[in-house]
Amino acid sequence: MAQYLSIHPKNPQARLIGQAVEIIRAGGVVAYPTDSSYALGCQLGNKAAQDSIRSIRRMDNSHHFTLVCRDLSELALYARVDNSVFRLLRSLTPGPYTFLLKATHEVPRRLQNPKRKTIGLRVPDHPIAQALLTALGEPLMSSTLILPTSGEPLADPYEIFERLDSQIELVIDGGNCGLEPTTVIDLVGEVPILVRRGKGDTTLFE
Repeated sequence: MAQYLSIHPKNPQARLIGQAVEIIRAGGVVAYPTDSSYALGCQLGNKAAQDSIRSIRRMDNSHHFTLVCRDLSELALYARVDNSVFRLLRSLTPGPYTFLLKATHEVPRRLQNPKRKTIGLRVPDHPIAQALLTALGEPLMSSTLILPTSGEPLADPYEIFERLDSQIELVIDGGNCGLEPTTVIDLVGEVPILVRRGKGDTTLFE
């Protein structure tokens, strides 16, 4: 049975954030709020937790997982970027964007797109997500919380608890954070490509 923690969406309680991080470090899958929608997250190196997220979302191996990072200081460890791409990332983070980038050798192969060797990276602008990342000290392996039977993310934390109670270890109730997933931008080639239009300004990529 999943635990349920109500955490203040603007001033997250350090004690509760600490409890959530303990669950993540113990191998748990967590549903948590972001600046676009709720997401499923787990520790970067935990294959069993990753497999649980794949099972919940019924994802195949070509689906990108996202490394949710506290800021761009972690970027160079996980992705290859040149100066122009870095300037673009800096102008759009933190925010509701996921960037597809070439992965470095630090990223486990099972997290990369098997053909393109890419990874999704994101820096959220949400106090709870930022508090989790700061306390954890590393990125969260993450995926938008869209169930196979639904076309949009789940927004009600209690509904998430009811539907995923036996499949995850923790639901963080940070209130309703919306239904729009992130905007996804492919930055692997010379020209940025808009892959998915979601929350966030997309005029730069139209």
